[in-house]
Amino acid sequence: MKKDFISIDDFTSEELLDVIILAEWLKSNRRTESNPKPLAGRSMAMIFEKPSLRTRVTFELAMVELGGHALECQPPGVRLGQRESLPDMARNLERWVDIVIARVFDNATVRELAANMRLPLINGLCDREHPCQAVADLQTVRELSGKRFPRVKLAFVGDGNNVCNSLLLICGALGLDVTVASPSGYEPSAEYVERARARCKVSGGKLSIGNDPAEAVRGADFIYTDVWTSMGQEAERQKRHQAFRDFQVNAKLLSLAAREHYVLHCLPAHRGEEITDDVIDGPHSRVFDQAENRLHAQKAVILSLMEPAVAARLVREANK
Repeated sequence: MKKDFISIDDFTSEELLDVIILAEWLKSNRRTESNPKPLAGRSMAMIFEKPSLRTRVTFELAMVELGGHALECQPPGVRLGQRESLPDMARNLERWVDIVIARVFDNATVRELAANMRLPLINGLCDREHPCQAVADLQTVRELSGKRFPRVKLAFVGDGNNVCNSLLLICGALGLDVTVASPSGYEPSAEYVERARARCKVSGGKLSIGNDPAEAVRGADFIYTDVWTSMGQEAERQKRHQAFRDFQVNAKLLSLAAREHYVLHCLPAHRGEEITDDVIDGPHSRVFDQAENRLHAQKAVILSLMEPAVAARLVREANK
C-alpha cells in the first residue's frame, strides 16, 4: 500500500524521529562511499504552481544523490486543472514516474492528486502545511540541542501560517515545548492547535498560543519567524505590516531569550520586516544551516516512502 507525505500527521512520532535520524545519517555520509544510491533508474516529477529556490533545488538534488532522476513541471506547461483534470494528470504521471512532489497553492490540489495516483506524493508546500520544512527544522533543532533534545523551548513569532501549522504538529509529536506569539486574528488555526495538543498528550510536549512576543521568547532556546506576507497575500500587505509591526525578531526581543539561543527562519526573509539584518546575519542565526538541511530531510522522506526497508536499515546503523 502506498504512503504519502501530505501532512506531518501522515507519519507517526516514531516515523518522524526515524526520518530525522536518517536525514542526519545521510548528511554525515553525503561525500562518502557509504552514501547509498538505491533509486537508480527511478524518477520523480516535481509540480510547481509557486516559484521556488530551496524546494526546487533540494528536491532535485535529493533525487539525483539517491541515484535517480528528477524533472520539473512548471505552470506554463502544466496549468493544473486547466488543460486536463487533476485526476487525469495523476493517472498520466503514475505511468511514467515513481514519485511526485507538488508545491501548490491549495491543499485540496495535493490531496486530489494523491487520491488519483498509485504513487507516493510529497507535499512540497500548500496553503495549510509545509511538512518537509518542518522535518528540516527539527533536524536542525536536534543537531543544535544534542542530548537535550527534545527538552528545549521553541518560540514561533509571527503569522500562524502553513509553516507554523506543520511546526506545531511535529513539535507536538516529538515532545518539544512550543510557544506561538501572533497578532490577534493571525493565530494558527484552531484545528492545527487541537491536533498538536493531541500529539502533546502522548509525547509530553507543551504548547502555548498567545499574542505577546516578549512572553513567548522569554527563556527560549530557539526563536523562529517567517514572513508577514506570504505568496498570494500581497493584497493584504499594508494591513499585515500594521498588525505585525511589534512582532519583529530583533536584538531587543532576543535579549529575553536563553543565553545560548538560536534563530531560525524558513526563508526567503524580508529583511527589515520580520527580522533585522543584524539578527539574521548575527552569531545566533542558523537559518542557512536550516536551509542546508532541507536537502537531507527531503532525501530521508523520499527514501522512507520509496525504499522503507533501506531507510530502516540505515536508521538502525545510525543508532548503533
